[in-house]
Amino acid sequence: MNDNISIKEKTAAVVVTYNRKDLLVRCIDCLLEQTSKDVLDILIIDNASTDGTRESINDFIVSEKILYYNTGKNLGGAGGFSYGIKKAAEMGYGSVWVLDDDTLPTSNALEELRRTDQKYGEDYGFLSSKALWKDDSICVMNVQKETKWKRMKDFENEKTIQYASFVSLFLRVNTVRKYGLPYKEFFIWGDDWEYTRRISKVKKSYYVPSSVVNHWCPINVGANIITAPEDRIDRFNYMYRNDVVLYRQDGLDGAFYLWLRNVLHRVRIILKADNKKKKLQIIKKGTCEGKNFYPSIEYPD
Repeated sequence: MNDNISIKEKTAAVVVTYNRKDLLVRCIDCLLEQTSKDVLDILIIDNASTDGTRESINDFIVSEKILYYNTGKNLGGAGGFSYGIKKAAEMGYGSVWVLDDDTLPTSNALEELRRTDQKYGEDYGFLSSKALWKDDSICVMNVQKETKWKRMKDFENEKTIQYASFVSLFLRVNTVRKYGLPYKEFFIWGDDWEYTRRISKVKKSYYVPSSVVNHWCPINVGANIITAPEDRIDRFNYMYRNDVVLYRQDGLDGAFYLWLRNVLHRVRIILKADNKKKKLQIIKKGTCEGKNFYPSIEYPD
C-alpha cells in the first residue's frame, strides 16, 4: 500500500471470499500486479471461511499488502459485498472496485476502469469490465444487459448498460452514498443486478471492453433451475424471491417481464427437467415470498 497518496484518490478493491482459498490467492496476486497498484488498496472480506483461508493469505496480511476482515459468519455474497462496500466508504476511499474471489483481472483492468472514470467524471453510475471465462471465451453468467429485455451481444465496443454483475464493477463512493448499499438480505443471487439497476435507472452506466477479467467459475453457464442438479435446487428459492424485488422497481414493465419469464421457466421444467415437481414448487415458493419481501436500503455512515 502506498501511504503517500490520499485515500480519497485511491480505489478499494473489495473481494468477498468463502472457502476458495486457492483462487483467492490467485486473485490477490493479480491485484498486486495491477499497473495502477499505487492507487489500489485490497480489502478481503472473509465470510467466516472454514478451509484455512486466513492462514493461506497470512503472508499478505503480515506484510500489509492487503487488509483482512472476517465477518464472523457466512453473510452470503450479498451480505459480504454490502459489508465490504460499506467498509470502504466509511474508511474514506474515493472509489470501489468490486470483485468475486474467483476473478482474475488482467494487469491493466483497473487502469482502464479509472481512465473511463476520469472521462465521465461524476456523470455516470457504474462501470463494468469484460468478463471472460478461463478459456478466454465470454463468461456466460456475467453477460451484461442493455435492458431487461436485451442481453449484450457486442463485446468489443463501449456502451451503456443497465445490469451488471459483481465480478468486476467500479463505482465512486459518492455514488454509494447517494444510492445506498446492496441488499444484504438477498444473501445470494440478484444482489448485483438489483444494485446496478437501482443506479442505472438514474445515471448512465457503461460497459468498458478495455478492462478485462477472467472469471474462473467451474463451468461456463448461467444459473439455470431447469438443468440444476438435485442438491442445488433449494438455492434457487433465493433467486425467485429476490427477482420480485429486482423487477418491482421497474413497475408494470418489470412485473410483466417477471411473469413472462416465470411462465417460460415452468414450461421448460415441464418439458425438459428432472425433479419437475420440486422445481415448480421452488418457483412458486420463492415468488410468493418475494411479494412480501421489502428489504430497506442501508447507507454508509
